[in-house]
Amino acid sequence: MSKKIFILAGHPDTDSMCVELSDSYAKGAKEKGHEVRRTNLSEMKFDPILHQGYRVIQELEPDLKKFQEDVRWCDHLVIVYPSWWSTMPALLKGLFDRVWLSGFAYKFWPSGFGWSRLLKGRTGRVFVTSDSAPLLARFLFGDNTNEIQDGILWFSGIHTKMKKCGPMKKLSPEGKAMWIAKFENYGRRVY
Repeated sequence: MSKKIFILAGHPDTDSMCVELSDSYAKGAKEKGHEVRRTNLSEMKFDPILHQGYRVIQELEPDLKKFQEDVRWCDHLVIVYPSWWSTMPALLKGLFDRVWLSGFAYKFWPSGFGWSRLLKGRTGRVFVTSDSAPLLARFLFGDNTNEIQDGILWFSGIHTKMKKCGPMKKLSPEGKAMWIAKFENYGRRVY
């Protein structure tokens, strides 16, 4: 069954392994007949800072409106980003700060005792790249994916699976080719 897949390369630099892996996932998904939309965080133009917190909602820039449109459109959301200091890059966090708003991703109930998950029914796959081995990073620093898996995606109704990928530092040409092939296969399987 064909799916609508939205892929975000969540690295602030266009020349990154995350972008290459996102392209590989898209290639595999398209080969299997899925409809794919792709965005590079590095090419989006927006202010990532909430200058007045959520007290005053800033006007969304065109790239942020397009991002919301792509999330609403998709059946399956794929995000590929690097782990920096055991979290996502600041620009990616700024993206979520700006677009993951009430009325788009969730809506608090008037009673104050719950919320509606407005993106329910979608699935997600988040790939987190790291310069260290994922098992070593988990042992040293614990789980560093709670904020995106639970605090952002689950909160809005997206059932998400995580995959940590590494070590990425000093990859040989053969190692890089292996990761590219893996991501094409992930795309074919909508993994």
